[in-house]
Amino acid sequence: MTPAWPGDVVLMLWLGRRRLLQLIAAGALVLLAGSWLGWHAFAAAPGAVVIDNFAFAPGALTVPRGTTVTWTNKDDEPHTVTSDGEAKLLKSPALDTDDSFSFTFDKAGTYKYFCTIHPRMQGTVTVE
Repeated sequence: MTPAWPGDVVLMLWLGRRRLLQLIAAGALVLLAGSWLGWHAFAAAPGAVVIDNFAFAPGALTVPRGTTVTWTNKDDEPHTVTSDGEAKLLKSPALDTDDSFSFTFDKAGTYKYFCTIHPRMQGTVTVE
């Protein structure tokens, strides 16, 4: 193994090549596991919708009756969550960065919503 920089020589002499590779592999494993667990913990949150990059994610969400859905704005611009159609169940104020809006869906059905500031931003909640 040819050292990439002078500090590598010191590490290789002090730790030995095998131990250095073990430490690098262990560090990579910790980073991967941490990012995987963090992503899955967030993704597994039922009823969570993130507003980012001028989009609702997920754009289509299916939940059982009685679920509280929370929209959280992670964008740098304000956004709203407003029902489409006559029902107008959802009507959030403008949400700044890191602001949230929650609504509990008690009736089965399909609920379309959009951002009144950026109407091309649309989403759907299906309640079973």
